[in-house]
Amino acid sequence: MAGIMFPISAFAYLDPGTGSIILQGLIAALAATAVVMRAYWYKIKGFFGKSESKSLTEEEGFDTDEESDSKS
Repeated sequence: MAGIMFPISAFAYLDPGTGSIILQGLIAALAATAVVMRAYWYKIKGFFGKSESKSLTEEEGFDTDEESDSKS
């Protein structure tokens, strides 16, 4: 009776589309992690570092005060 309720083999089938969806999910998770880490990198760097951390705009040279002064 237990053999009928709990068969030994399942005969399950996973098509290539299932593997593709799993791979796509893993890649999306890695990309999302990279975006979040990029967004918070300066806060994390400032937390663990001893020096003052710069903001993203200061680090990449997009300081609005300097640009407006040079155009005048």
